[in-house]
Amino acid sequence: QVQLVESGGGLVQAGGSLRLSCAASRSIFSINTMGWYRQAPGQQRELVADITGSGNYVNYAGSVKGRFTISRDNAKNTVYLQMNSLKPEDTAVYYCAAGSAPGRLSYWGQGTQVTVSS
Repeated sequence: QVQLVESGGGLVQAGGSLRLSCAASRSIFSINTMGWYRQAPGQQRELVADITGSGNYVNYAGSVKGRFTISRDNAKNTVYLQMNSLKPEDTAVYYCAAGSAPGRLSYWGQGTQVTVSS
């Protein structure tokens, strides 16, 4: 069992940057995959990025590739999502997740709101 708490969301203008953090309640060293998902109003939750192992395997949604960077710091039990060149369509609630493999994420945070104004 692990609890995940996201932070770093907020309101930013288009073209700006935010860094989201996901703090885990215990060591994430043994958690294979950590990921970020997002859900916009009226939309289904979608994968933003996930990171497996020590960071050798990283996967991004096509819409964020080249703008977002996921990273993990096992020593701090924290996963980050650096978001640059933000667009209004990035507006959503962003969720942190953890699990045994990509697509098999059993633990979820409560989410943090990101709003990008045009």
